[in-house]
Amino acid sequence: MRINACWPLGAPDRDVDEAIAAVEAWLQARGLPPRFKLTDGVFAPADLDHRLAARGYAPTKETLVMLGPTGGQGSDRVVVSTTPDDAFEAVFTATAGDPEDGRERLETLRRIPAPARFARLDIDGGPAAIGASAVSGGLAGVFGMRTAPAHRRQGLARLVLRALLAEAAALGADRAWLQVEADNAPAIALYADEGFEPAYRYRYWAR
Repeated sequence: MRINACWPLGAPDRDVDEAIAAVEAWLQARGLPPRFKLTDGVFAPADLDHRLAARGYAPTKETLVMLGPTGGQGSDRVVVSTTPDDAFEAVFTATAGDPEDGRERLETLRRIPAPARFARLDIDGGPAAIGASAVSGGLAGVFGMRTAPAHRRQGLARLVLRALLAEAAALGADRAWLQVEADNAPAIALYADEGFEPAYRYRYWAR
């Protein structure tokens, strides 16, 4: 699972290779694969990526984190609730490239603490696009943006995003953040058009 990873933001208090081995042992003792989250220009020590590569680790796809404003006008076409319903879950799992990863991500969404919002847009009585958000400390996180393959490139994701941002503003958030794969040009263009700007990039290293 993505959330089970070491995020090294400062130099360790011991030899670097000993620190890596300690992280590996801690995760493996809990039945978890060792993973490291390296944020561009932030991880320490500066050669950690080379050290991980020497131990057989390889980077996953790069993820871009973007920041933008909340507010705006929602759409009455978008249904917003406080829990994910069966229709939401159906779209989420159907659009997951890896079924196991999709199930893990869905379980993570279910655990989002209140106040959380789950948005769904239906076409012809069936779910077509979804998204979720959570607000904490004046900042909203946007997660799980998905559009069913048959309904892509119709502007549905934009409507879902706007509904979530309007809800976030109503809940007291004035800024929002989201994550997107760095090679997903259409999604990045959509978010940029809605006022989001790049904040930082990261990769997970696993073996």
